[in-house]
Amino acid sequence: MDQSSNIIITGAAGFIGSCLVSFLNKAGYKNLILVDDFSFKVKDINLQGKDFLIKVEREVFFNWLQTEQPKVEFVYHIGARTDTTEFDYSIHEHLNVEYSKKVWQYCSKNSIPLVYASSAATYGAGELGYKDDEDEIENLHPLNPYGVSKNEFDKWALKQPASPPSWAGLKFFNVYGPNEYHKARMASVIFHSHNQIVEKGFVNLFKSHKKEFKDGEQLRDFIYVKDVLKICFWFLECWQKNPKTFKSGIYNVGTGKARSFNDLVKATFSGLDLDPQIKYIDMPEDIRDTYQYFTQADMEKIRSAGYHQLFYSLEEGVDDYVRNYLSDQVCF
Repeated sequence: MDQSSNIIITGAAGFIGSCLVSFLNKAGYKNLILVDDFSFKVKDINLQGKDFLIKVEREVFFNWLQTEQPKVEFVYHIGARTDTTEFDYSIHEHLNVEYSKKVWQYCSKNSIPLVYASSAATYGAGELGYKDDEDEIENLHPLNPYGVSKNEFDKWALKQPASPPSWAGLKFFNVYGPNEYHKARMASVIFHSHNQIVEKGFVNLFKSHKKEFKDGEQLRDFIYVKDVLKICFWFLECWQKNPKTFKSGIYNVGTGKARSFNDLVKATFSGLDLDPQIKYIDMPEDIRDTYQYFTQADMEKIRSAGYHQLFYSLEEGVDDYVRNYLSDQVCF
């Protein structure tokens, strides 16, 4: 495969997808087929200045493939309905399960390697831990329809007799970084914290509703989007250099180090050269019963597969995001 080969990216106008477009452009790849719901115009800024072959609307994509029959060398299926507060499962089922099955089947039929987005939301409350053990996937209990849909596809993929020549399902933990400006309520705490600091001079964090956690000390595995992109690109490099080094399976994508929301907000204030001012508010009742108080990726599997790059620390990632992107609403 060379840099003139066609690569499909679904969810290409969204947060991680658009960052991946930019990352691939910088690596010399410009023959990109971008798939998304492009009617959502607020995301247009994410693709400004990017190089690609064509944009294809999400709902006509498979008809387009059948008609055009492009030569495709690699697929990144990043597109999904990611709203954890959307409780109409039929929406998640259509976009996250059935649509993903069609992508898988296309890649299988045409012998195209596939990297797709799963989610740490599949782990639910973490009662079985956060180890990407494929034998445990049937036993996971996600806390919301989004997590259920992601887990349902993971389970389906593992049972398929026909699969892409190489494939990876990536369980993204709490990803933050540029190009999430359009995500409203679903944007990262850093994004919302920055805006609160600029507007009000302080940040609201949720109180804890579990006695074992102090306010603001809920813990998450926060990963900077630039590290996510390196991992996505690493699978492409594995395929290019030697397909045998691309070990198919489902992988965690986090840092392996849980940090508190207090730490996150303090780093955001630091990126603005300000002293932290934090207030604690009640958690909305609609998410209180499904809120994750602790997530931490076990990263042994992807390390064993050969990925050895270091991750941004929380302080390094937040500082880069705040100073170089958020402060001027700059895209990656």
